[in-house]
Amino acid sequence: MADTYDILVIGGGPGGYVAAIRAAQLGFKTAVVEREHLGGICLNWGCIPTKALLRSAEIFHYAENAQNYGLKIAKPSFEMEAVVKRSRQVSGQLAGGVGFLMKKNKIDVIWGEAKIAKVGKGGPVEVTVGKSKKPVVEPQNPVPKGTLGEGTYKAKHVIVATGARPRVLPGIEPDGDRIWTYFEAMKPKAMPKSLIVMGSGAIGIEFASFYRTMGADVTVVELLPQIMPVEDAEIAKLARKQFEKQGLKILTDAKVAKVEKGGDGVSVTVETKDGKSQTLKAERLISAVGVMGNIEGLGLEEIGVETDRGCIKIDAYGKTNVEGVYAIGDVAGPPMLAHKAEHEGTICVEKIKGMDVHPMKKTEIPGCTYCQPQVASVGLTEAKAKEAGREVKVGRFSFVGNGKAIALGEPDGMVKTIFDAKTGELLGAHLVGAEVTELIQGFVIAMGLETTEAELMHSCFPHPTLSETMHESVLDAYGRVIHM
Repeated sequence: MADTYDILVIGGGPGGYVAAIRAAQLGFKTAVVEREHLGGICLNWGCIPTKALLRSAEIFHYAENAQNYGLKIAKPSFEMEAVVKRSRQVSGQLAGGVGFLMKKNKIDVIWGEAKIAKVGKGGPVEVTVGKSKKPVVEPQNPVPKGTLGEGTYKAKHVIVATGARPRVLPGIEPDGDRIWTYFEAMKPKAMPKSLIVMGSGAIGIEFASFYRTMGADVTVVELLPQIMPVEDAEIAKLARKQFEKQGLKILTDAKVAKVEKGGDGVSVTVETKDGKSQTLKAERLISAVGVMGNIEGLGLEEIGVETDRGCIKIDAYGKTNVEGVYAIGDVAGPPMLAHKAEHEGTICVEKIKGMDVHPMKKTEIPGCTYCQPQVASVGLTEAKAKEAGREVKVGRFSFVGNGKAIALGEPDGMVKTIFDAKTGELLGAHLVGAEVTELIQGFVIAMGLETTEAELMHSCFPHPTLSETMHESVLDAYGRVIHM
């Protein structure tokens, strides 16, 4: 054990381990404390294993619709156990990779539950590490070899990167059997014939898409009038149309008022805005009503760290109101996304180093939902841009006008771009359709480089690609669209 670390990170998720690696690169003596899963929710129970599940669903969908491509495939089927096994293998491979990166960068891994015990002006921060009080979510990937154990550790700077957990509504507490969170939804023992998904954010829609594609009868219940509430209304409407075409049932302006569990599943009372009530029955209910920061048990209150709505308050560089204590990722507030956590961790460490660092710009953090069709966005929606008092030019381009999309058999999609009418600044980009989660980075880079509409219009996009839809959308905003 080092007498004093330069930087100690609490939490080994994407934000925490990336911050630790960057710290080590900059010459800091670094340690990471993890209590359960190196790689965090993202690698073990979120981003990565869900993408593996969704890939299985995608291939199954193509096999079921092979005739659309001039192919003949005997009636496809699946083994849920094998689908889940592949997902867990993908997770295990990447979690093991994080352990390797810790060793490669000479970062100490401390196994246990951390609590900040002492802070002092000009002095090191003391962190005690004990046994985890939280039951481990199984299956657990192997704990890295050579980890340090319980004890008191000191560091000049402590970065809290403890992530978030599923939000629980009173009276609808998950039981791991009839009522699921994403933990249970990711490792079903058998394929349920019917599901109700409560919440239509990224988590809810991705699971709804997966289970519907695999053959389940799925109903999504959303409290707000729009599914995928953070997305542009026009994009969400188009996505909803495609979901419903696939057989997904969607209730908006609807509230789950009561859930009763029985031997054969759940009985869910849904109240709609018009005052009507109906009872839905299904084998399982997935609760996907958001997440909340893991701020408990860290000693934050005792040392005076300010929090707001269940998250730690920070400045644009991850610094809290207490000297020597920082926070990044989900625990530091929305957008609660792995790539935001990674970016935030890098900013935080480089600022500690004294480098010239750009502050976090949340409007330039993209969001992706890996449903069918995919949804991706960055920046302001049209409504938010107008609310901010901006005069806007809006461009749209449908996938039906794109040769590559038609050849793929994926003509249902759209790219929407929003520009400041006076300056040509790209304010937002919103996409729905095939592979748009891979396309969105083009607009992210454009925004980061402060690219104008003129520069985008004069860029030459390769043909035939889906990326041409991005170019055409920009052209459309200025009355120059070609293929529509």
